[in-house]
Amino acid sequence: MSRWINEFLELLRFPSVSTDSRFDSDVKACAEWLSSRMITAGLEGHVHETEGHPVVIGRNKHESGRPTVLVYGHYDVQPVDPLELWDSDPFEPVIRDGKIWARGATDNKGQFFSHLCGIAETIEERGVLPVNLIILLEGEEEVGSPNLRPFLEEHRSELACDVVVVSDTGMVAPGVPTMTYGLRGITCCEVSVRGPARDLHSGVYGGAVANPAAVIGQLVASLHDRDGRVAIEGFYDDVAPLEEWEREMWTGVPGMGDDDLLTVTGSPQLVGESGFTSAERLWARPTAEVNGIWGGYQGEGSKTVLPSEAFAKLSFRLVPRQFPVDIMDKVEAHLRDHCPPGVSLEVMRGHHGQAYHTDPHSSYGNAAQAALEDTFGTAPWLIREGGSIPIVQDFKEVLGVDTLLLGLALPDCQIHSPNENFTVANFEAGIRLNRVLFEKLAATGMGS
Repeated sequence: MSRWINEFLELLRFPSVSTDSRFDSDVKACAEWLSSRMITAGLEGHVHETEGHPVVIGRNKHESGRPTVLVYGHYDVQPVDPLELWDSDPFEPVIRDGKIWARGATDNKGQFFSHLCGIAETIEERGVLPVNLIILLEGEEEVGSPNLRPFLEEHRSELACDVVVVSDTGMVAPGVPTMTYGLRGITCCEVSVRGPARDLHSGVYGGAVANPAAVIGQLVASLHDRDGRVAIEGFYDDVAPLEEWEREMWTGVPGMGDDDLLTVTGSPQLVGESGFTSAERLWARPTAEVNGIWGGYQGEGSKTVLPSEAFAKLSFRLVPRQFPVDIMDKVEAHLRDHCPPGVSLEVMRGHHGQAYHTDPHSSYGNAAQAALEDTFGTAPWLIREGGSIPIVQDFKEVLGVDTLLLGLALPDCQIHSPNENFTVANFEAGIRLNRVLFEKLAATGMGS
């Protein structure tokens, strides 16, 4: 394992932050390193330029009669701020307490690189893989993958496959294999409320002029009723009920009890839509969230002003049969209907992505479950996840294939936060999983 660990540490040293142009050369260098690593592993490796950051493609020699498997990952990472909260340099990885600490360790370098190491081991031992393989690694996932769907459409024929494998999701608890078969969608917006032409004296003008900060608070408060339901008209019209087997399985998922969630989140109490368990709320119910709210004086002490403008950033997590554009139309109508006179309202729409859902009991789904059980020694839990990976729906729409979401991230891996980490045990498990997964997928007898 020292060989693979050392190479993994080398990969983690690339500060491949996609959102900050100061790191553009590092992102490109990381892509070039991965291409060369694919070639070393016995694959073809190519770097494809896009209007943004590169896409790296690897493949073996394809043969008829075998399923074609596309393994997806992303090599770009989140910014490291606030740097002072890290216990070690985020781009100088260290191994401590059985974990590898670095930015990108779990999201997503460790997860996809374990697949590449498993592929390399299989080729070294057997000379060939049991499946036709395509590896696609992008450098823009953390900025919404703006160039990946156009890339899929442009290279549709070269990327034709039978199933996609993604390890960019989580495990419910250490040592507990987890297969995700659904992801919530998302739609976002920024709301701006503007009143007077400038900040006003709150004593001289308060009570006669609308206060944008108060209005933004009213609008945010209008999003939910007292039972925790989203109060936007028509929001739940197309939401399908959970199947009974889902509700039954989720009642016993390790790490998803109320005490577990309180420990992980550090929250004093759990809240949410009444009539549903926490797992159901997180994985299969739509939500309205306030990601940021601001306006007026923010400095030390008091400044008695009536602010001229105020803002809020909102995101809505969606479930199957909810469409982002339709939901945002309903959101905007709700906000305009609840906006009082005396201010102007602007809704700037942001990024969005469709919810994803597939049958975990398909031939490929059953093969993936068997591979997880062989790898971890126990049957996997079948879950949905609350987060969003819009590219998974793009695979469905552009390539016409489903995705097996086989996560290796633990609840305390701290992705997107200081001190991100990936356990050495899960890195090793990812290598084993890849090797047995390809065997199970080949044994389905499906493919062209």
